[in-house]
Amino acid sequence: MWGKTGPVVPAKARGEPRERVVHARFSASELAAITSAATAADMTVSGFLRCLTLEGAGVRPFFSEDDRAVLEVLIFDIRAIGINLNQVGRELNRGGRPPDHEILETMLVSQQLIAAALIELRRHASQGAQRHRRVD
Repeated sequence: MWGKTGPVVPAKARGEPRERVVHARFSASELAAITSAATAADMTVSGFLRCLTLEGAGVRPFFSEDDRAVLEVLIFDIRAIGINLNQVGRELNRGGRPPDHEILETMLVSQQLIAAALIELRRHASQGAQRHRRVD
């Protein structure tokens, strides 16, 4: 069976023991980075690596479909910020000066959109990590 990004593989059934071990080699700096990221996510290194591996395999995505829909809206809003800032920059590079109220409005809207995007990203990242910690 195939999903949007590749084959759909069923996740571990409840009560199914994890009896297989996979060995991987990392440099000291790679392992330090992985350990730091796992600690920041409040996960064990094993759980963190399992989470990323299963996400990459399409078994258990980090973001749900709802998360992805919200992220698409945020991406659209962030693109709008870039377009607005480009317009102001282009006018300034031509030697012109947009009216102060346009610059102020662009900056204010940009600040609000970026703040909203950060709040949503933090919320969704936290929810995703909590989902994976509960299952692991």
